[in-house]
Amino acid sequence: MPKVLGLHLQATVVTSLILLQLEHLSSNRFEQSGLQQRIQAGHSRTLEMQQTDIQHCSTSAAKPAFCLSASAFCSILSTAHLTIMASTVSAYKEKMKELSLLSLICSCFHTQPHPNTIYQYGDMEVKQLDKRASGQSFEVILKSPSDLSPESPILSSPPKKRDLSLEELQKRLEAAEERRKNQEAQVLKQLAEKREHEREVLHKALEENNNFSRLAEEKLNYKMELSKEIREAHLAALRERLREKELHAAEVRRNKEQREEISG
Repeated sequence: MPKVLGLHLQATVVTSLILLQLEHLSSNRFEQSGLQQRIQAGHSRTLEMQQTDIQHCSTSAAKPAFCLSASAFCSILSTAHLTIMASTVSAYKEKMKELSLLSLICSCFHTQPHPNTIYQYGDMEVKQLDKRASGQSFEVILKSPSDLSPESPILSSPPKKRDLSLEELQKRLEAAEERRKNQEAQVLKQLAEKREHEREVLHKALEENNNFSRLAEEKLNYKMELSKEIREAHLAALRERLREKELHAAEVRRNKEQREEISG
């Protein structure tokens, strides 16, 4: 009787492991109808085996306590396997969500890391690190400054400033004084040109003003003369009419006197 229970217990454990593998395969985005049917058949087979164990233990009279503990152990083991399978599948799904499709494909095709490659570029040494789906990294190594090999170029020291003699200092001072004088002469020349231009502008303005005044005076004199001539002509015309009237009046009086003398 214990041997039979041991065989049933091993079969239950093997069945649970098979169910774990099948559910793991089905959760890895390869869900098919045949696998689902096999998983359901395994569940039903496990339940049937547990019921058979319970019936066998209930019919036998020897050691009922052992049979009940074995059945309870099988159910507990199956529940534990199901819990482990569920947690494993959920963790695997979360990991698959975090990984990108390109990273998954690269990890499937390139399982081995690339060997490190070293390139030489003059004084630099470039070391290629592990290539990943996100990019490529390099390590650049420069030669130490203490490398005194004949291939390395020798850096020339900057030329030292030589001391200036008294004559050179004197020449520089004279050149600076000459430049200062030239600059002052240029500034004075510019000021003189500016003043000359101002004088020219002022003279031109005065000349234009004088011309305008002269033209205005000439026009005014012409108008005054013209008006004077017109006034004199008008007065002369009035005097002429008055003289004519006086002559006419004198002639009328003379004719009247003559008619009176003739009639008297």
